[in-house]
Amino acid sequence: MSNKVFFPAEWHRQDFVQIAWPDEHTDWAYILPEAQACFARIIDEILKRQRVLVVCRSKTEMLKNLNVDNISNLSIVERPINDTWSRDFGGITVFVNGKPVVYDFTFNGWGMKFAANHDNQVTRHLFEENFFGNGTQRMNKKSLVLEGGSIETDGNGTLLTTEPCLLSDNRNDSLSKIQIEQQLRALFGCETIHWIKNGYLAGDDTDSHIDTLVRFAPDDTLVYVGCNDKTDEHFLALSLMEKELMALRTAKKRHYRLLKLPMPPAMYEDDGHRLPATYANYLIINGAVLVPVYNASTDRTALAVIASAYPGREIVPIDCTVLVRQHGSLHCVTMQYPEGVFN
Repeated sequence: MSNKVFFPAEWHRQDFVQIAWPDEHTDWAYILPEAQACFARIIDEILKRQRVLVVCRSKTEMLKNLNVDNISNLSIVERPINDTWSRDFGGITVFVNGKPVVYDFTFNGWGMKFAANHDNQVTRHLFEENFFGNGTQRMNKKSLVLEGGSIETDGNGTLLTTEPCLLSDNRNDSLSKIQIEQQLRALFGCETIHWIKNGYLAGDDTDSHIDTLVRFAPDDTLVYVGCNDKTDEHFLALSLMEKELMALRTAKKRHYRLLKLPMPPAMYEDDGHRLPATYANYLIINGAVLVPVYNASTDRTALAVIASAYPGREIVPIDCTVLVRQHGSLHCVTMQYPEGVFN
């Protein structure tokens, strides 16, 4: 009898969110006060609604700078980290025959672009510390390189991903697309996989993670980044991605409801390179959606689009202008764990 695998959507009820704390040993060192203030704001908003797990080098130093109202829902685990992109080195949770299983994939710094030797061990360490309970099991899947930001699920058997990421060099180049798809189907119990060929963000290090471009929402809805400016370098790629989304069909052979997010005005680092600001990198938690904003004219429109995608949830804007300076945003620094995994 085969195992029945359920991969819950992000809007599934959650136990906690995992975050790694920025310190002077991470790439945030040159803007550390601003980065820590942003992380603290994210943690504070989550703590109002559910538990947060913070992985950090030093609990004492972290608590000095956390500055949140209530830490009763806070768990802290000390261990070395390379950086703070929990979405991509955090465990990915499924339920196998109704029991929680946390997959521990290899994280290799987005195709060996950056060091990841410590980050790649975080999930194993959490289990060694008996952080998880309730019969939750860790399943070693280190034979596959897979980041949480590279896949999206509707919780109903459909997976969304991008070819530029999953088929990139230095991740799983020994595997064909068919072989990768076979593994995804078995691991996540999915019947349908939508592969997106087009779409990118300038300055992105992830090779087009899906969570920067397109997100699932309830009721067969896709929330995606669009570009209406024909002079913008993203116009062609995002227009082609939009056509791909229009051609997709649900499991019931219906069109998806498409909700288009604006692109923020172009943001640049001091050296002139463009930063990958995106509103699609939001985090869904219990009762709310935390949305990255950039002090831009497009913020209000983006918040309204996301509110229409997740009715009944509070929409909480979080200023993420500092996060995007390290080429990520709000969803990238978080990983949610569904209800049923925490002790």
